[in-house]
Amino acid sequence: MRAITPLFVILLAGCAAAPAANDVVREIAPPTHPLPEEAASAGITRFSFIAYGDTRGRRDGVELQYEHSLVLDSMIETIKRLENTAYPVRFVLQSGDAVVNGGDPKQWNHSFVDLINRLTAGAGVPYFLAPGNHDVTSAASLDAPGRVVGLRNYLEAMKQLIPPVGASRRLAAYPTYAFGYGNTFVLAIDSNIAADDTQFSWIESQLDGLDRRRYVHVVVLFHHPIFSSGPHGGPIVEPPTAELRARYEPLFRRHHVRMTIAGHDHLFEHWVERYQDVAGASYRIDHVVTGGGGAPIYTYHGEPDLRDFLTAGAAEKVELEHLARPGTDVIDNPYHYVVVQVDGNDASLEVVGVGTTRKFEPYRSSGVTIKDVGPDPPSSD
Repeated sequence: MRAITPLFVILLAGCAAAPAANDVVREIAPPTHPLPEEAASAGITRFSFIAYGDTRGRRDGVELQYEHSLVLDSMIETIKRLENTAYPVRFVLQSGDAVVNGGDPKQWNHSFVDLINRLTAGAGVPYFLAPGNHDVTSAASLDAPGRVVGLRNYLEAMKQLIPPVGASRRLAAYPTYAFGYGNTFVLAIDSNIAADDTQFSWIESQLDGLDRRRYVHVVVLFHHPIFSSGPHGGPIVEPPTAELRARYEPLFRRHHVRMTIAGHDHLFEHWVERYQDVAGASYRIDHVVTGGGGAPIYTYHGEPDLRDFLTAGAAEKVELEHLARPGTDVIDNPYHYVVVQVDGNDASLEVVGVGTTRKFEPYRSSGVTIKDVGPDPPSSD
């Protein structure tokens, strides 16, 4: 009996570790109109995409996210409205915090997956999610138990939406990936582990090898905002934000990234970072925070202290403009999403408010062109 006891224990342990069927996160349905192979869309220079974030809700694990569903209703109307125009919506980007607790399969299965199926199987558009701290925890360690479980659930949900394991646009064992469509290249980063060397090296290699004659616009998607005036910003500098500022921002400037999209603060704001290269050519990066996907609304808390950041970028003459600020009252920061219209070298934003009786106009209008006066900066090869 003694000889078989260890084997018996191992078998029991193995059975206990195996997840039951109802503990497995369901895969989101693939889009009925997927993006073509990267090379096949090379000539496309006009289209739109939608960006939003922070969809976690008070009903997670019990029923569908109600507030998120309102945002999706409006989003699908916009997709239909633009379908036969020169700027159809080709994909949707979500900057994280899909559910309250990403380690709980019920929250994905009961509250989230079927909503996103309305976008992918219903409206037919591809959907890309960067993980937030509520999805995979805020642990910086790759092997933290909570992160391991949350990441497993995230990858199950996204299995048919992001590049497959082994693809050149996917970092193995990470929720980090990229894709190209038309003249736009999108990188999705896990900002919870912004200090991770492997992820940084992979992002750097993707940018180093990018054909900028084709990819005029480089968009980077992640959860934690680089600059924010909400409760996660202002005087607070969270570790992921500190890493993004110190490590990723010089990389983004070196490769002339055009836009970053983040969430984490449940509001809308827009920063413009202007800088010069060694030849004196002027560039800009637009930093958009869009966290109005259904999570509890936040408000303005104060301007961040950017003295150290500006000092570090003095050689590049870095300047920042807070182009659109959130309001100090919840009513001034409705649920929303952003429609980005790509038109050759140019791009513009339209912010669509949801669940409000008045038009959401963070720029004193519903949108803005994201281009400085003067010629376009030269693209890097």
